[in-house]
Amino acid sequence: MDYRIFKGDQIAAIGLGTWQLGSADWGQIDEAKALDILNTYVDAGGNFIDTADVYGMGTSERLIGKFLKQTNKKVYVATKIGRRNDTPNGWPQNFTYDAIRRHVEDSLTHLGLDQLYLEQLHCIPTEILRQGEVFDHLRRIQEEGLIQHFGVSVETAEEALICLEHPDVAALQIIFNLFRQHLADEFFDKASAQGTALIARVPLASGLLSGKFTRSTTFDDKDHRHYNANGDAFNVGETFSGIAFEKGIELLEEIRDILPEGNLAQQSIKWILQHAAITTVIPGASKVEQVQSNIAATQQPNLDNDTLQKLKEFYTERIRPEIRGKY
Repeated sequence: MDYRIFKGDQIAAIGLGTWQLGSADWGQIDEAKALDILNTYVDAGGNFIDTADVYGMGTSERLIGKFLKQTNKKVYVATKIGRRNDTPNGWPQNFTYDAIRRHVEDSLTHLGLDQLYLEQLHCIPTEILRQGEVFDHLRRIQEEGLIQHFGVSVETAEEALICLEHPDVAALQIIFNLFRQHLADEFFDKASAQGTALIARVPLASGLLSGKFTRSTTFDDKDHRHYNANGDAFNVGETFSGIAFEKGIELLEEIRDILPEGNLAQQSIKWILQHAAITTVIPGASKVEQVQSNIAATQQPNLDNDTLQKLKEFYTERIRPEIRGKY
């Protein structure tokens, strides 16, 4: 495992996203398999786990909490708040101090922790970020000792730049992959200059960049790759990075022609890690084998400059015009 610095701590360059462990939007994963995934990740040297309170409405957090009680290894847990709609003042009205503090406390209870390592706002409305009060609420909760660091998971470059107006935002979580390259030119330098960590989510474009799908691939009705393929439930960018599935399969065939022969998923993750501004990549996993493959990406050889340039040109000319949703 390779490690990178986050606020003085060494965290794994390959983190573990746990949306799948919520058993709500990717199909069902039983507890035993979920714990195997977590154990496999940490046994391989992984120490950064990302979750959210809405992943199965606490299911993912509770599983991680159970795992934390069983391990003696140091694990840094990041979670997210802001999208719950289970109360009368739910989404999109979760942004008072009282609501944020209550949701932080709920996550602490689920995880069995006294303090959250990293609390992140979870893709909340741009206007709320622009108003800025949520940052004051997080600072207050940080002063109260409930969180060590705070950050924001964003949907767009505009939102990232708004957050970077606040130098104490410790991390930005972004959609960044071969189907979403332009962010590197828009704010990576500023983030690096401020010491703001960049956490790359959706690194395999919801599995498209695994190379295992075909045009005939179908998904379960409860899988977001079925019900949100066109953005019917939330921002389409969170599913296949906003690319229509069949178009993504078509574009992927051309990406394969640019890349050297090898493991497509691992090369895709390695491409992300070649950006020095990236602190960690958080691919999810529904199988132990996927965890192992993702971690092995760190051992892939670097893509050469000619390949990187061809990928960038292909993105600009062929991929970016196909992106749907806000980005």
